[in-house]
Amino acid sequence: MKCCASYLRFTCLSFLGLCCVILLEASSRFGGWLWSTRRSDGAVFEHGPRGIRPAGAVGSNTLNMVDDLGLGEEILPVSYSHVASRNRYLYVNGQLHKMPSGISGIVRTVPPFSQPLLLSVAAEILVNKTKNDDESVHSFVSRRLGKELADIAVDSLCRGVFAGDCRKLSVRSCFPVLYNAEQHRGSIVLGMLLGSGEAQVITRGPLAKRSKKESWAQWSLKRGMQSFPEAIAENLQQSGRVQLHKEAVVKQIDPSASGWQVRLEDGVLSADHIISALPAKALSSVLPRSCQPLTQQLQDISSVTVAVVNLEYDGSILPVMGFGHLVPSSEDRGLLGVVYDSVPFPQHNRPDGQTTRLTVMMGGAWFEEEFGVPEAATAERLLSRATEAVRCHLGVTAAPSWSRVILHRDCIPQYYEGHFQRVESMRGFIKNNNLALSLTGSCYDGVSVNDVIFSGRTAVEELLGTVV
Repeated sequence: MKCCASYLRFTCLSFLGLCCVILLEASSRFGGWLWSTRRSDGAVFEHGPRGIRPAGAVGSNTLNMVDDLGLGEEILPVSYSHVASRNRYLYVNGQLHKMPSGISGIVRTVPPFSQPLLLSVAAEILVNKTKNDDESVHSFVSRRLGKELADIAVDSLCRGVFAGDCRKLSVRSCFPVLYNAEQHRGSIVLGMLLGSGEAQVITRGPLAKRSKKESWAQWSLKRGMQSFPEAIAENLQQSGRVQLHKEAVVKQIDPSASGWQVRLEDGVLSADHIISALPAKALSSVLPRSCQPLTQQLQDISSVTVAVVNLEYDGSILPVMGFGHLVPSSEDRGLLGVVYDSVPFPQHNRPDGQTTRLTVMMGGAWFEEEFGVPEAATAERLLSRATEAVRCHLGVTAAPSWSRVILHRDCIPQYYEGHFQRVESMRGFIKNNNLALSLTGSCYDGVSVNDVIFSGRTAVEELLGTVV
């Protein structure tokens, strides 16, 4: 079994032997980017993902795990009718603009766009599909829906989800639903209406059924998202079948007669199979020389650094209500977006007195361009940039009553054009050389929490058969 990761990595290796699973975590805590600060006054701040989508097979799979862990009573659901789901904003030309929604938003011109979205959607059906195996997200959307949507909406979306540049990111790997819709139906619109290929099937448990019935858009947990990996670790400990080790840095992996010799700082472990959720470059640094072709391809998967600044303000200070706003690269390359945390999850505010929690995200693919090397980016400078953005974008002149700056180095893998070919080639090398190695985590099959958990499930099923 593989523990869950978040935006992006859970630095661990799992070893499946005949009767024992050993999990090695390099840091002092389990959970990776699922990281919450719980203040003594009851306030909760997320430094990584703050909500998980329940949609699709991967969403149901995660909710089934939440059920199995007994966390159902801890769920904080946000429905599609909630203001945080209905209202999402873009900051363009120095102003906040509500993203178009509903029929009226599609049939009329809504700033910052220069024409009704309906015109782009109607014309999309007539666009010929590409013969290329892959292309950038920006190229794909420009070709099918127009350059304006690509420059503003999709540019902002890719910065919010991947902290990346849509002109480099792969549409096939980052948005497989869109790619498959074009390939199978010749159109995004027709693909969405008619379906676009076989979908993964996961039997819904009680929580997943409830999420469908109540139309959840996302969910969190009462004590923060860190509760999730904490519950997984506790469950594994109590099972008696798993050994969990923190601060266990892997130095080298060498082939052996029985599988692998795993060298740690303080000893050596034997394993007959390794499930690696290490970041690609970290795995490349510990593989043996005999894996040089695999090592090189792992090194080709880049990641970006994101600064996350949590802010708390006294009173109700937001000029608009919604999930938050994103910023296209044409407006401010260093500022990715601002999440209005108190709107979707007011339960995480401190219980006494009115407060507003915000999270400002900065950097990503533009981090070094805007802030220099991560080692030189001081907390003071990042906090200043974040509070200035809140002042300019939201008109908040007061200083925050509390703040915390976290720098997540190399936290989000970037799936550039051709990523699917690299992953296929790596797994082909592993298969052709009969390596007892599985690649999971956020570097290969999706960067979301749901994707990473499902990749762990897939790796186990390939080894042991279907997981019930």
